[in-house]
Amino acid sequence: MKKYLFILSLFFAVNAHAQITTRTTTKLDQNTVVKDSSGTVLPYAIWQKLMETGEYNLRRPQGSEEFVAYKMNDVEKARAAERKKAAMLNMPKPRQAASLKEGEKFNGDKFTDINGNKYDLKTAVDKIYVINFWFINCPPCKQEIPELNKVVEKYKDNKDVVFIAVALDSKSELKEFLKTTAFNYNIVDDGRYYSQKYEIDGYPTHVIVGKDSLIKFSTIGLTGNTVYWIEKTIGEQLKGI
Repeated sequence: MKKYLFILSLFFAVNAHAQITTRTTTKLDQNTVVKDSSGTVLPYAIWQKLMETGEYNLRRPQGSEEFVAYKMNDVEKARAAERKKAAMLNMPKPRQAASLKEGEKFNGDKFTDINGNKYDLKTAVDKIYVINFWFINCPPCKQEIPELNKVVEKYKDNKDVVFIAVALDSKSELKEFLKTTAFNYNIVDDGRYYSQKYEIDGYPTHVIVGKDSLIKFSTIGLTGNTVYWIEKTIGEQLKGI
């Protein structure tokens, strides 16, 4: 099986460190003690999930080495969003996928998702295609799913934007996975043929195809601003930039 990329440090930096209200040089990791408002210690995986929602923050009481997770109000969420946006702008653009160069024509295919829906990228025009190559046992692929779902939700009523996730896994494996993990892209199963055709050599790989069938953005691996650039590119294409 082809390699997948574990580029997670920047992702956690944006989704955790950037939202900490207490100025501190304390490293946040599995050894950090985080409690809820009742004083119950939260497992690392739980408080990380809370932070990823963008709804929660960590506060460290004065004189304490422990943190308290709390739900932010609207003002705090707006400020956190601004900090996150500023962090995104200061980060370099994600690395382009070598086989999917921006400005080149995308040699489209006919896809059928696990629900039987068909997508003809060979002849379709006037749509923006947001394509993700991934597989179930790829940690960074799964790590970004909640953020990708937020982008799908934002454009769910816009029929000019189509989200397709080409998976290496079988239909039965994917349906079992989706019982516990929502992934709101249109998921194509058994995608090894497409992966080989487009010379995908790392996961996740993303490509956005504009209404003119040209590649507008591509990236390989997961960085802190991968999803930011996906959403940014979709917005620019809808505006005709």
